Amino acid sequence: MTIQQGNFLENNGIRTHYHDEGSGIPLVLLHGSGPGVSAWENWGNVIPHLAENYRVIAADMAGFGLTDCEPDLTLNMKVWVSQLLGFLEALNVGPSVLVGNSFGGALSLAATLRQPEAVLGLVLMGTPAGQFEQTSALSEGAAFEPSLEGMRAILERFPYDTSIVTESMVRERYEMSLRHSGRTALRALMPQSNEEGPRLVRGMPAEKLATIDKPALLLHGREDSVIPMEVAVGAARNLPKSELHIFGECGHWVQLERPKAFVGLISEFLSRHGF
Repeated sequence: MTIQQGNFLENNGIRTHYHDEGSGIPLVLLHGSGPGVSAWENWGNVIPHLAENYRVIAADMAGFGLTDCEPDLTLNMKVWVSQLLGFLEALNVGPSVLVGNSFGGALSLAATLRQPEAVLGLVLMGTPAGQFEQTSALSEGAAFEPSLEGMRAILERFPYDTSIVTESMVRERYEMSLRHSGRTALRALMPQSNEEGPRLVRGMPAEKLATIDKPALLLHGREDSVIPMEVAVGAARNLPKSELHIFGECGHWVQLERPKAFVGLISEFLSRHGF
């Protein structure tokens, strides 16, 4: 799948690259992390299907894809939340359903806490929440040194069936990774070292999840080697209006590994909640 260039919007010193297709209730698709990731790489295969019934907006966050920002900008979740909310306000999008993959799911949760009136509902996939031991698949992304062989090795950790990792995917993500060779964004997402034991990933804690009063659909692969399935189970227990769907023989990329089911579950979820 060739990376497709979309539109650009400059706001608060960040020139956000984004795709905007279809009409109706806004679905804001937020990509995951990892070297060479972009909104189109994460979502390009499902955007046309979702855009048949919804307005679909997919943006590259600062430090990823084709989005540009000041090189000395310190990236962290507060910056990404401000970028997202400012970007949506500048586009005059209105209340939206946030659809987040991994890092994009964590960003969706943080944005909902910051500005709940901007969010209608949530769809979260492979989303870090609570506290859990950092997996090797998660740590390898930040340690990536650009090469085609290294990129393939990292990408094959994400899906259950590695045949979906094509030569074109490897090359496109490798080339995109060269735009962000400092890996500032990836390093900002890595947990602090822990001298007393393994590194711990700290997502949104249970007490904060419990305050999010929005319909939430959680989708997770049973064989996810990046974010363990038990993390999604814990998040579903704590989000008051959540439901959880576990995919067997599926890894971290539900939208790439099960695209038809992904689109169908989102459509049914949104229809049931009157969106």
